[in-house]
Amino acid sequence: MTDTPLWRPDAGRIAATNMTAFIAAVEDDWNINLPDYTALYDFSISEIEKFWVSLKDYTCVIAETWGETVCENPGQMPGARFFPDGRLSFAENLLSRRDNGEALVFWGEDKVRRRLSYGDLYDQVSLTAQALRQLGLEKGDRVGGYLPNMPEAIIAMLAATSLGAIWSSCSPDFGVQGVLDRFGQIEPKVVFCADGYHYNGKTHDSLAKLGEILASLPSVERTVIIPYTRESPALEGLPNTVMLADFTAPFTPAEIAFERFDFNHPLYIMYSSGTTGAPKCIVHGAGGTLLQHLKEHQLHCDIKPGDRLFFFTTCGWMMWNWLVTALASQATLMLYDGSPFYPDGNVLFDYADAEKITHFGTSAKFIDAIIKAGLEPKKSHSLDSVRLLASTGSPLAPDAFSWVYDNIKTDVQLASIAGGTDLMACFVLGNPNGAVWKGEIQARALGMAVEVFDDDGNPVRGEKGELVCTRPFPTMPIGFYKDHDGSRYHAAYFEKYPNIWTHGDYIELTEHDGVIIYGRSDATLNPGGVRIGTAEIYRQVEKLSDVLESIVIGQQWDNDTRVVLFVVLRNDLKLDDTLIQKIKTEIRDRCTPRHVPAKVIQVADIPRTKSGKITELAVRDIVHGRPVKNKEALANPEALELFVDLAELKD
Repeated sequence: MTDTPLWRPDAGRIAATNMTAFIAAVEDDWNINLPDYTALYDFSISEIEKFWVSLKDYTCVIAETWGETVCENPGQMPGARFFPDGRLSFAENLLSRRDNGEALVFWGEDKVRRRLSYGDLYDQVSLTAQALRQLGLEKGDRVGGYLPNMPEAIIAMLAATSLGAIWSSCSPDFGVQGVLDRFGQIEPKVVFCADGYHYNGKTHDSLAKLGEILASLPSVERTVIIPYTRESPALEGLPNTVMLADFTAPFTPAEIAFERFDFNHPLYIMYSSGTTGAPKCIVHGAGGTLLQHLKEHQLHCDIKPGDRLFFFTTCGWMMWNWLVTALASQATLMLYDGSPFYPDGNVLFDYADAEKITHFGTSAKFIDAIIKAGLEPKKSHSLDSVRLLASTGSPLAPDAFSWVYDNIKTDVQLASIAGGTDLMACFVLGNPNGAVWKGEIQARALGMAVEVFDDDGNPVRGEKGELVCTRPFPTMPIGFYKDHDGSRYHAAYFEKYPNIWTHGDYIELTEHDGVIIYGRSDATLNPGGVRIGTAEIYRQVEKLSDVLESIVIGQQWDNDTRVVLFVVLRNDLKLDDTLIQKIKTEIRDRCTPRHVPAKVIQVADIPRTKSGKITELAVRDIVHGRPVKNKEALANPEALELFVDLAELKD
């Protein structure tokens, strides 16, 4: 570890940040002295209720009432609830502006360019909300989006949530089964779908898949089609389907009758896949999501009115939800849909220069890809407007930190950030007042009591351990959808350490009070930062008669994680290219391209416990050369030898 940071903000920059202004506000609120970020962080944990009161006041959240109680049952996880008597509208907070300033800028690869003012956005939400109300959409109904990252996705979400409905979305590269695994559980009343999407210079149709999806979703009363790849898509064979223009045609823009709901009223249903069963349907509340995102945007990212925020994301990733909330900070959202590498790997940097992006968000995988492509954005682009470069999805390699400063921009805050769908927010992220050290995330997030536990549950520093959160926070899920007794929710996060959130990541706290993330501590896959459950892959592989059984792991490879599938075949079959392609096609068509394994390898046996359960973690440890704990629990420990030092995993 170097003793010299890669970047440090100067005194003028620190003086001008929202973080500095917030520290002053907290000092004034509570008559205390907070000399630096560390002091503020300690206050946010020790005085958690005071912190969130100051945060909601500083960010000027619009609310009907906050009630008398800041946190109900603060010593219980799960069980704690913030502002239980509060009432607000999420959509109202995002639509507080109605002027001609730019709200949304959209690039759809090289095919589409669009702009919407705050007034345009408000009017479009008004029309769509009126149409949904006439349809009979009510509080608690679910609305699904099968959409690219385009303005209509935001419009539909805001219209639905303004009525108290719950929004949930999948990106259009999801296969039929991937969508049904999600929407089939939540039974949406309305679905918004684009006719197709553009990716890597090609146009892809969505309506054929939509027909299959609707055939298995009897709950859907109306499907609204958004033309994107063609002006007049054919709707034959799609029941109860209407074009967006026809859906909203009977109405004229009017004042939106924002209904204010309970602070913890359901806002989003997100999906987090595990090792067994269908994806977990995680329900997130409106007030917690709003407060967390305002904190992260305004304090940790230093977003100010008029800033232009870009994050490369799809509507199937929580970063889309995170991006959208920046409307509440009066930022302009810079939307991009398509391949980040088409046509030559420069398009996102072209976008940044052309549109004067101030906050540029991408993934560690993207940075690694442009390194390999030999691009040098510092030489080809000015990037003068960019103040913050954020990276998430997977750990950013230490050398990639240096590469960013050497080859993208010297004077920029590089904020590696990490959290997840489970909390709709970040545990660790940037600090605009702090230094950037090679290979380290700058800080633990304000209000998030992040610690590192060893195998015995003791807090440690300077060594690898389990990421835990020891105090409640506003974006703890309301629960899992239809998990009536809360057992699945409890098992997901609170089983290992009672009353403590266990996230499933290996991390280390550094001497700079920064954080290093080493990857998942559980069997969940995380290629390119997209969390994938092994169960989704198993369901497709099991359909193939040639495959007797299988096991899938994530292998650390090239500063990322790649999916590796091991198969046991029937009747002395040999794995060949034809069967490999058959397996990959089945997974791609029924799930998403992200689920497709990078490697498919034949093995003679798979290790399992004495109760018959396959042991993904044991195989993963063997593949990475780590010792396997608790071998005595295995019925066939000799099978582990089949996974040692495999030549197929060395390229």
